[in-house]
Amino acid sequence: MVSMQSLPQGYRAIVFGATGGIGSAFVKVLERDSKCEEVVKLSRSSDLAFDLTDENTIEVAAKKLDGEFHLLIDATGFLSDAIIAPEKSLRALNASTMAKLYELNAIGPALLMKHFSKLMPRKERAIFATLSARVGSIGDNRLGGWYAYRAAKAALNMMMKCTAIEVARTKPESVFVSLHPGTVVTSLSDPFAGDRERLSPADSARQMLSVIDGLGPEESGSFWDFAGKRVDW
Repeated sequence: MVSMQSLPQGYRAIVFGATGGIGSAFVKVLERDSKCEEVVKLSRSSDLAFDLTDENTIEVAAKKLDGEFHLLIDATGFLSDAIIAPEKSLRALNASTMAKLYELNAIGPALLMKHFSKLMPRKERAIFATLSARVGSIGDNRLGGWYAYRAAKAALNMMMKCTAIEVARTKPESVFVSLHPGTVVTSLSDPFAGDRERLSPADSARQMLSVIDGLGPEESGSFWDFAGKRVDW
C-alpha cells in the first residue's frame, strides 16, 4: 500500500484519463490511501468530462471544481489505433498523423497544466505529474523511429519544464514532473510489447507515486522513471 507521506492529511487528488489502464490504477491506489480525502476522476466519459482536443471543456471542468488539490496526475496519452502506427522510417511520416500525436500528447496535457495548476495551493506542497515516455528522451534515443510519438513526448517534457519554472514563482512548494511508467500491461503497449517483461498497471502506479512522494521543489521540472531513476532529456 502506498501513502503519500509528503502531502497533508486529507489531501485531494485529480486523475486525468481515469478510465485508462494506468489512470484507473492510480485511482485505485489513491483511494486506498487513508490520507487522501477525495479522488476526482476525469475522462472523456466522466460526469465532469473533458476532451484534450477541446480547450473549452478543460477550462469548464477546472472552473467547476471547488477548493484546492495537492496531487494532480495526467495519465492521458495516445500512441496508435487501427489506422495510426509508429513510423519506422522517414518515408512513413504523415502531417495529419503528426498533428494528432502532438495534439493528444503535448498540447492537451499542456492545457491541463494551464487550467488546473490554478487549483494547486500557493503555500503548501502540491504535485503535478504527467505521463511522458522514455522514447521522448532525446539523449536516450539510440534506435530512431517512432518520430511523431517521440517528438510529441519530447514537446510535453518542454511544456512541463516551462510550467514548472513559471508556477514556482508564485507557488514555490509546487513540483511538476514528467514520468516514464515503464512498459505496462495496457492496450497502448499491447501491440509493441513483444516478449518484453511488463509491469502491471497497479505496480507501475504504486512505484510512480513513491517516486514523486520523494521529490522536493528543487527537483520540479525534471523527468523520472518508475524505478526512481532520472531520465535524460
